[in-house]
Amino acid sequence: MSDQSAELGLSTEAQTILETTHRFAEDVMRPAGIELDQMPDPADVIADGSILWEVHEKYRQLGVNQLSTIGDFDPDEIVLLAALVNEELGWGDSGLAISLSVAGFTRFFTSLTGDVELTERFAAPGSTAIGCWAITEPDHGSDTLCLTEPSFHDPAVRPGCIAHRHGDDYVINGAKAAWVSNGTIADVAALFCSIDGDGGFAKGGVCVVPLDLEGVSRGRPLDKLGQRALPQGEIHFDDVRIPARWMVVNEDAYLPTIENVLAQANAFMGATFAGLARAAYEMALDYARDRVQGGVPIADHPAVRARLFKMFTRVEAARSLARRVASMSSAAGPPPVRYSIASKTFCTTTGFEVASEALQIFGGNGLAREYPIEKLLRDARASMIEDGCNEMLSIVGGARL
Repeated sequence: MSDQSAELGLSTEAQTILETTHRFAEDVMRPAGIELDQMPDPADVIADGSILWEVHEKYRQLGVNQLSTIGDFDPDEIVLLAALVNEELGWGDSGLAISLSVAGFTRFFTSLTGDVELTERFAAPGSTAIGCWAITEPDHGSDTLCLTEPSFHDPAVRPGCIAHRHGDDYVINGAKAAWVSNGTIADVAALFCSIDGDGGFAKGGVCVVPLDLEGVSRGRPLDKLGQRALPQGEIHFDDVRIPARWMVVNEDAYLPTIENVLAQANAFMGATFAGLARAAYEMALDYARDRVQGGVPIADHPAVRARLFKMFTRVEAARSLARRVASMSSAAGPPPVRYSIASKTFCTTTGFEVASEALQIFGGNGLAREYPIEKLLRDARASMIEDGCNEMLSIVGGARL
């Protein structure tokens, strides 16, 4: 683990949790991520016997997905600790970090249904259910999040997944895109969809949909450049009927819900990819100390030393911003969305740039699959598109200045 002695204000209990998380990231996530990345068929990633299921089980046993239940922390410490935990998970494997985090995304929404059976199945403390955030669509990506832009409110923009009210039920038709994280393995979805389809994206709702309902089907797992340990795939809805009480956010509350979720997700992404940047830097530093060229370790060459220091500076800036944004969270809500977007866009870009610099230090070896640095570069490249591409997010962030 990086210089944790520099972490200020953490209790002994928090330090222990952080150290345990680091061991999990190092001993479980990193080797599993490499193994899953090397599977040529993404269907093998989610097959019975895949190490993916072991990672999810060990993560549940770790308990860090519910920090408030495993320690006695004050509010300021718990938000900092959560950011540090997410950084460690991103350091271990960013694709798995996203899968593990999204698995619990539906718990809050499920609790809002008031349905005891549904809550026991998908949100009880001992539940092993895996969730997903189903928002992106085959014909709509980051525009589903651009709540500050005219297109978001334009009734001429036709969403691809629509729920219609039928008496005491909603009936859902349409599809969510192949980019739904955990879409191929989830038991339940927090489905962000249009209500009636006549109000653009602004007339939306959030409903809880068990994915074993009649009318739900899924596509093949997506075959991707990076984050291959993160299973993603389409979800189709063909006259899927749910009780109206499972539509837990209606059109009146949809915009603030989108903004809050975007703020939470982007803050998470910032911390996670600050962790990836740190991993890339540390790999490059270790390699530069071992690799001999010109009779000395390449770390002794001034040009390499300067490159490493520039990487170190970028990593520390990303880590600091991610923690600063996390510290703005409170019981009242997530950080202001402009800060979360700043963290996400800066930290993901930093992760990609540092991974690219690290690969350059590895030289030709960095291009070989036997070295993990090329994987980090591929994983980092995906981060600048997912959870809202950085360009579109910057438009929303700019509108909130």
